[in-house]
Amino acid sequence: MSRSCSLLPLPVLLALLGAASAPALACDTGVVFEDRNGDGRQDADEPGIAGIGVSDGVRIVETGADGRFGGLAGGSAFVIKPAGYALARDGALPRHWASPDRGDTCRFALRPQAPAADALDVLVFADPQAGREAEVDYYARSVVAAAARAPAALGLVLGDVGNDVPALYPAINAATAQLDVPWLHVPGNHDLDVEAADDPGSTASYRAVYGPESYAWEEPQASFLMLDNVIHQPGVRPAYVGGLREDQFAFVEAYLARARTDRLLVVGAHIPWFDTAAEGAPETIRSADRARLFGLLARFPRVLLLSGHRHTQRHVRHGAAQGWQGARLLHEYNVGAASGAFWSGAPDADGIPAATMADGTPNGFATLRIDADGGYRLAWHPARVPADEPASTAAMALHAPRVLRQGAYPAWGVYANVYMGQPDTRVEYRIGDGDWRPMRRVERADPRLVLENARDDLADGLRGRDRSPEADLSPHLWRGALATDLPVGAHRVEVRVFDPWQGEQRASTVYRLAASPGD
Repeated sequence: MSRSCSLLPLPVLLALLGAASAPALACDTGVVFEDRNGDGRQDADEPGIAGIGVSDGVRIVETGADGRFGGLAGGSAFVIKPAGYALARDGALPRHWASPDRGDTCRFALRPQAPAADALDVLVFADPQAGREAEVDYYARSVVAAAARAPAALGLVLGDVGNDVPALYPAINAATAQLDVPWLHVPGNHDLDVEAADDPGSTASYRAVYGPESYAWEEPQASFLMLDNVIHQPGVRPAYVGGLREDQFAFVEAYLARARTDRLLVVGAHIPWFDTAAEGAPETIRSADRARLFGLLARFPRVLLLSGHRHTQRHVRHGAAQGWQGARLLHEYNVGAASGAFWSGAPDADGIPAATMADGTPNGFATLRIDADGGYRLAWHPARVPADEPASTAAMALHAPRVLRQGAYPAWGVYANVYMGQPDTRVEYRIGDGDWRPMRRVERADPRLVLENARDDLADGLRGRDRSPEADLSPHLWRGALATDLPVGAHRVEVRVFDPWQGEQRASTVYRLAASPGD
């Protein structure tokens, strides 16, 4: 039976036709032009643009007066999108790269962009990690639907786009494209081809869809350096480690040498730059690579690190012990997962798993608002605030016992899981109209998730496809003692948090004092 090869990729088609010796397309030279009519083709009245950076992932060359460039290695190439311009998109994915494997010509069309708003709003997703069609659906109906209510001009995905199933990338991208902004991706450890013989080869499936793994992108308010910091280690355990290759360092050095220092520099990656290994275990990020990167970043007065991977969230401040020599501590926000705890837990009324993370953070996404002066504001947005948890808000969730004995020793407390809490966050509470009192930061498991673990333990059958994760110590949990010397009846507990970016946030719950049946 005959078979048409018209749908085969161009390199395969050439080989089947015996044209393997034909000249290969290559991006060693090309042009960047001003696409005034937005059709992607260079017309006679659309000039080349001078001074635009184009890279092969190692070196960066600049376009000449006619917009032409040369001197690249000859494989794929990408343009460093400058501030003031936009790129056409294929759904969620900007056309900032070209590959001979796709039959691309190395012509990059930049459209002049209207003057930017004073601030840049960015959506930040970590670990969508959909490995089944059902999980793509959960992602679309929870995270994407919630993010549609947030203003945005750009989106970032910090790795683990999928869960070892590249065939689902088109469906995931289609869901993300509903948000109608350009999305910048980096690969995670679940985006690797694990059978690959080396690290560069491990991102072949990812690269075929998303293009370069490490690259840069510029907006008027900030520069974005997106890095693949997952090192594939075939035949070794662990099978990957955080770090950068020499060719990546060459690109980073070349980009930072030309990057402006009067903008915020946002560095996006998958693996956290702080080490998360248990004592005696191999480090999760190569400390020498981290110190080398931090040395290159030190001359920039404003730097923000964004990472994913952990399926919990926290803020870390790097100092000299981690190799940071900047004038002030380096802020890393380790972003919670869009998939939460890997899409686990009992489903809600809409059939979407709870997906609460091990530190008690609900699944969701972050927003980053960058001001014209380089200042920034962060926020976490739960994909869903459960209807049966009235003490949960977008900023925190409260837990308190429903009833206590009047006059009992005050050994019980109200807990506040402040999702964006940091060690110095001010958290206070009051009972009724009483005075505000400070809550104490504690490193314990979130009691809400402990209860969910108990429900899973006591259930006669599975409550969902996978049960919720075992509750782990939360770095953003606060406790306040509940008074028992008040009148019998219901007492309102109010908690307020002073968030450095979003201002004062409040939530409340109720507990009841009852007389002892024996009194």
